[in-house]
Amino acid sequence: MENIKHFIIDFDSTFTKVEALDILAEIALEGNPKKEAIINRVKEVTDLGMSGELSFRDSLEERISIIKANKDHLLPLVRELKNKISNSFKRNKRFIKKNAKQFYILSNGFKEFIIPVVAEYGIEAKNVFANDFVFDEEGNIVGFNKKNVLSSNKGKPKQIEKLKLKGEVHVLGDGFTDYEIKEAGFAKTFYAFTENVKREKVISYADFEAPNLDEVFYQNNMERALSYPKSRIKVLLLENVHENAISKLRTEGYQVSVHNAGMSENDLCRAIKDVSILGIRSKTQVTKKVLSHAKRLLAIGAFCIGTNQIDIKSAQNKGIAVFNAPYSNTRSVVELVLAEIIILMRNLVDKIPKMHQGQWNKSAQNSFEIRGKTLGIIGYGSIGSQLSIVAESMGMKVIYFDIVEKLGLGNVSPCESLEELMVQSDIISVHVDGRQENNDLIGVSQFDLMKSGVIFLNLSRGNVVNYNALKSAIQSGKVAGAGVDVFPKEPMSNEEEFISELRGLPNTILTPHIGGSTLEAQKNIASFVPSRIIDYINTGSTSNTVGFPDIALPILHEAHRFIHIHMNAAGVLAKINNILANRKLNIVGQYLKTNENIGYVITDIDKKYDKEVIKELKGIDETIRFRVLY
Repeated sequence: MENIKHFIIDFDSTFTKVEALDILAEIALEGNPKKEAIINRVKEVTDLGMSGELSFRDSLEERISIIKANKDHLLPLVRELKNKISNSFKRNKRFIKKNAKQFYILSNGFKEFIIPVVAEYGIEAKNVFANDFVFDEEGNIVGFNKKNVLSSNKGKPKQIEKLKLKGEVHVLGDGFTDYEIKEAGFAKTFYAFTENVKREKVISYADFEAPNLDEVFYQNNMERALSYPKSRIKVLLLENVHENAISKLRTEGYQVSVHNAGMSENDLCRAIKDVSILGIRSKTQVTKKVLSHAKRLLAIGAFCIGTNQIDIKSAQNKGIAVFNAPYSNTRSVVELVLAEIIILMRNLVDKIPKMHQGQWNKSAQNSFEIRGKTLGIIGYGSIGSQLSIVAESMGMKVIYFDIVEKLGLGNVSPCESLEELMVQSDIISVHVDGRQENNDLIGVSQFDLMKSGVIFLNLSRGNVVNYNALKSAIQSGKVAGAGVDVFPKEPMSNEEEFISELRGLPNTILTPHIGGSTLEAQKNIASFVPSRIIDYINTGSTSNTVGFPDIALPILHEAHRFIHIHMNAAGVLAKINNILANRKLNIVGQYLKTNENIGYVITDIDKKYDKEVIKELKGIDETIRFRVLY
């Protein structure tokens, strides 16, 4: 009997997202010209009472007197409160109903509206302890029952003392009056509930802060809706990730920390130790050394197209999923390429600053249309192919080269070799990834093959072009104009100086890696990448991962999901199923996908099983990572 856990739960801003008397005021004062001022005063008095700065009875008396509500207002109040149940309580409704005898509502609110709300969660009236309204003959609420112990100061501990509960007592609430139960010695634990409102003074009194009900159940090793509280999942976002992504991840319930610049390898090694989700853009290098310090990392989000800044193989070996946004900023890059082509062909880079210096030089010399010119695209992926469509629509002849055979769109023509493209092109734009094989893809010999007066652009990766060779080609006149957005070494933040051998060269556009940096693109990325990560954390689905087996999984219903990531070796699936068979576990569904390095097995099983099976599955030699989801 001593091991029974009793949960004493506050109602306002805990079981529900709101203070019920605030909502009652909204209803009762409808049409009153002083409504807003009165409601603000009600909220102010509520906060003073919750923080302990005003005695509870004084707070209650003032609120009742200024609201001037009627019994007829209670039914719409109940309807409104049923729609304002806290999210984590709604999530755990099944468990609360199943174990309703362990839950007590202890509130300084009123039974008249509390009992019908909590009844839907299986909590009977006998387990609800709250105040009573006093009505006059017209049904007006004129006061409260002052004989009720909960109407007095320190009423909650007095009420708990009367219950004489046997076993562990845990209190969950957002106010000082909830803490008073623990202070009086009638509870083992006081959880400051912060899912809806955060009162720092109350948190300072608490044994633990509970961002949700899942955290309380997790700490007490109890059945719950979520296998792991989302509030324990730490997210680190670097490099000015768009605010929409930050908001989306916080709304999901994660702890989100933001660092607006990139991080050095050593700084990231220190920062990543207890991080579960890392978000970066292009500057931060996630190396093998960094990943060796990532003890809890589940996923990396690259809020950009490329992932060459991440050691994908090391991430695979640690069972870390990597997500990017391969198509979200394609249009933005294409538009910048076209803009730069036009600017460079008209030699505007040199003309514009001279105008600001007062020099008027009206001339068509070295100024050309793009219509009829041959654009050579190196790399015919999502950006290269879309660039070809838009360029062709503007009257350009388009040719392309890619190491993988790809069908050209529209009237574009493929080249048999990179050399063929170099010789034919008036304008060359590079759109390849930054893999090691592409280092110095364009160097001295390639520039020698190009037409004299060629326009050259690189908005892909800084390592694919030898910039000393490009500098020489510009200075010699071989390259008449250049547009460069990416560099082998880029500043970590806007405060750091940009160093490059290309600075100060004629008709040369240098931009700070902003090819995909439009508001539209960043919003798209800020939606796409977090959605993929959240789906992976919640369900195990790996759609759109980089270097990970790709599986789209169904939503889990009435089962637990075992996720087993392992080195790709023969016989692992048989080992998993032998363990499950020996434990006589019923498999609801099973999914397997492998690549050359790792295997990904998802097994949905009935909820009832011996937890020893988890140890056995983790103990398989080839295991990289094991997770349980529900």
